[in-house]
Amino acid sequence: MSEITVPGVAPKGPIGKAVFWARANLFNSWLNTIITLVIIYGVVRLVPPVIQWAFLDSVWSAPDNSVCRAALGACWAFIGVWYRFILFGRFPYDEQWRPLLVCFIFIALLLMSCDRRFWNSWLMLIWVAGTAVIATLMWGGVLGMTFVETDLWNGLPLTLILAVFGLGFAFPLAILLALGRRSHMPAIRALSVGYIEFIRGVPLITVLFMASVMLPLFLPTGTTINKLLRAEVAFILFSAAYLAEVVRGGLQAVPKGQFEAADALGLSYRQKMQKIVLPQALTIAIPPLVNTFIGAFKDTSLVIVIGLFDLLNTANAALNDPAWRGYYVEAYVMISIIYFVFCFFMSRYSQHLEMSFNKGKRR
Repeated sequence: MSEITVPGVAPKGPIGKAVFWARANLFNSWLNTIITLVIIYGVVRLVPPVIQWAFLDSVWSAPDNSVCRAALGACWAFIGVWYRFILFGRFPYDEQWRPLLVCFIFIALLLMSCDRRFWNSWLMLIWVAGTAVIATLMWGGVLGMTFVETDLWNGLPLTLILAVFGLGFAFPLAILLALGRRSHMPAIRALSVGYIEFIRGVPLITVLFMASVMLPLFLPTGTTINKLLRAEVAFILFSAAYLAEVVRGGLQAVPKGQFEAADALGLSYRQKMQKIVLPQALTIAIPPLVNTFIGAFKDTSLVIVIGLFDLLNTANAALNDPAWRGYYVEAYVMISIIYFVFCFFMSRYSQHLEMSFNKGKRR
């Protein structure tokens, strides 16, 4: 006895459900059918050659590049030889366990911060302790560890230091700037508007040059500021201006009745913003905030203009070795995977956070 199919209802079984989904989503009109067929054709044409190059004809290990030169596929042996330099740069080879541990500490702190069970006063103390451990591991000079200058802080640890601490300090500054731009006091509003518009009107490279080249000219003779610290300050100031506009957009989206209700309760300005307005504004602004975070994380590669080597720039430095020159695709694939993992996690977590905060608003 044949199965009776009811129109609009998915049949039983995985094959039947797949066919039903394809008809409903991929072949439900002539335009969608043409686009689907073009995409299938592109996948059939492109995917097999990529698999052939990346896996079947590739070289995974080799003592030198002679085997790679004769191969038709990818030379993953380049990654095997240079991965430590790409990840940690010129940090002393025998002590590269220190920046490796720093990367794991950063990941642990970020994962802990994403868990709402840790959203209490202890989280700040954990970050302070984690920062102290990170500084001790990177600088060294104690517990038998060799002292390492910040000029040798390269690769992934430098990227995480610039991005995490830069955005961590830029975010509260951005909130103050956004509140200042909406302030009723003309002087505070003018200063906030002037700062935001000036910083957003120049590229990050210009801000980095100003911090690295121009700032020392205004310091007293004999006074110097670490290059990494100057880059971090420039990154904080630049990111704060963009985040401030995102927060201001969230503040403007909060219904006016929320402000009036807070005033009717007799709340002070600080209580109104802390308990009523800012939680709603930041919830509304989650998507553009995370978009700015992702962009800032990738912008750390621009520090090469002032002589700092982040993850991308250590890969470029490895490619300058004459014996292994030419394997750009393999190096950039590795870097892309690392950047993608961090950026994809931020994107997915923001979606989870947005859905969690909006549960009470659904009907």
